[in-house]
Amino acid sequence: MLAKLSVHASRNKDLRTAQRIFTTPDVPMYDYVDSFGNICTRLTMPAGGLTISCGFVIEDSFEPDRVDVHARQAPLAELPDDVLHYLLSSRYCETDRLTELAWGLFGQVPQGWGLVQAIVDYVHGAIRFDYMAARPTKTAWDVFHERTGVCRDYAHLAIALCRCMNIPARYCTGYLGDMDLPAAVGDMDFSAWFEVWLGDRWYVFDARHNFPRRGRILMARGRDAADAALTTTFGLVTLSRFEIYTDEDRLG
Repeated sequence: MLAKLSVHASRNKDLRTAQRIFTTPDVPMYDYVDSFGNICTRLTMPAGGLTISCGFVIEDSFEPDRVDVHARQAPLAELPDDVLHYLLSSRYCETDRLTELAWGLFGQVPQGWGLVQAIVDYVHGAIRFDYMAARPTKTAWDVFHERTGVCRDYAHLAIALCRCMNIPARYCTGYLGDMDLPAAVGDMDFSAWFEVWLGDRWYVFDARHNFPRRGRILMARGRDAADAALTTTFGLVTLSRFEIYTDEDRLG
């Protein structure tokens, strides 16, 4: 099993307690960093199953996602080399199947921040959130036709449409509690969002919620969910229980 259950290395400086992954029964495991900068824990699951747990305290500024309506869309010739592969089709984001659709919908929208926001508005309005509609094989093409899904499906469709419009986009997953909301929205869970390259930096967008959220704790990034899966198993394994809990302790 490969597990991406650690916070992303970019957030290590914000940890206020040790971050440890425990297993029952205790099994050997070790960490390595993948090509996207994600911390991966590698272990062998024993016959009979395994319980994995992880807990930590992290400090967060609790600032909302950055908004810059004047952010420009970089011309293709100016994109950094390490950004280009976020324009390509990937396992869950089939740009080849969605390009004609994307240009039909957004070809007349001015480039830049407004174009990304138009795509997010479209995906947010077109998809109905439904936990029961989730499945591991669901792609952006499927989401477009079925019009239902969970946060990762919103992200995949938005990512694919951005790439079709020559905007580099990458998938993100992590913790996102409900401390910034007036009321709880469903069960606590890991969440998926995405980032786009505008100007000379990455910006966060969230097609499910479609407004700047606070308190995102990044765990993994990649081209899509295949690169940022919380767990990847090799063989027939059934997940029998899954719980996430977040709480806050305000400072000052």
